Amino acid sequence: MIPAEEAASHWGGRVLRVLRNRENHVYEMALPSGRAALRLHRAGYQVPAAIRSELWWCTELAGAGLPVPAAIPTADGQMLVALPDGRHASAVAWIEGEALGEADRPFSRPLAEVLVIYEALGALLSRLHRVTDGLTLPDDFTRPRWDREGLVGDAPFWGRFWDHPAASPDQRRVLVRARDVLRERLVGPTGLIHADLLRENVLVGGRAVSLIDFDDSGFGFRLYDLGTALLQTVYHPARSEIRDALMAGYGTSDTATVDAFTMARSLASVGWTMPRLVPDDPIHRSHLARAVMCADRVPG
Repeated sequence: MIPAEEAASHWGGRVLRVLRNRENHVYEMALPSGRAALRLHRAGYQVPAAIRSELWWCTELAGAGLPVPAAIPTADGQMLVALPDGRHASAVAWIEGEALGEADRPFSRPLAEVLVIYEALGALLSRLHRVTDGLTLPDDFTRPRWDREGLVGDAPFWGRFWDHPAASPDQRRVLVRARDVLRERLVGPTGLIHADLLRENVLVGGRAVSLIDFDDSGFGFRLYDLGTALLQTVYHPARSEIRDALMAGYGTSDTATVDAFTMARSLASVGWTMPRLVPDDPIHRSHLARAVMCADRVPG
């Protein structure tokens, strides 16, 4: 049996189509009660306890009225199913909406609408962080850390970006300098964060926004969520306006720190490429170029 079909059978479901094939394989699944998203988690990335913690958190957020996908248990009450190939499967509620966009593609909406959406996204992030602070985490709750060590320590969670083999000597010097700068600049409130607010993880319906894909969520600086949400706008001619709209919705005026966290995410993304992409993938060089540009925008 195909792994996705085998996984779907634990929920009494049927696979309809592939939605995404990146860290996880994600499928649209038909259930007797309606649609759901079936995830086959990449083996070795998140341990089962961490996946269960993510599912618990999202379910609590959804229960509090936030537009995020709650976990769906199997018929026998399991949130996570071990598959014969070493992966684990989970299912979450279907969230309606159209992705805000895709990497390296222009927005399909006019700028005025984009600004409204980013302000709404900032407000949703603020609410998510506040609601999370009111939760009592289970004793076995565990997630990765996007703190100073996780971003710019000796062994960052996504890898030693400054050692990227495709980096030129000049680029490597910029990456090392940027890391040193961030050791001093990364400050502010911390807690559970989404940590991967790329455009495809923000769903839009009218002027309302929803969040999906909490696979990289963890403990970290709250403004890292804003920096991540702005990563794919760094080349946009209205990037400052988009940043200001997001910050206004969130309720912060600390532009320098938000810019620093955007740079932090650009550096982390360089590290992300190393174990995941073949050496000649052009994304290596594009991510390096973007990180250098972001570093140049943050004074040393």
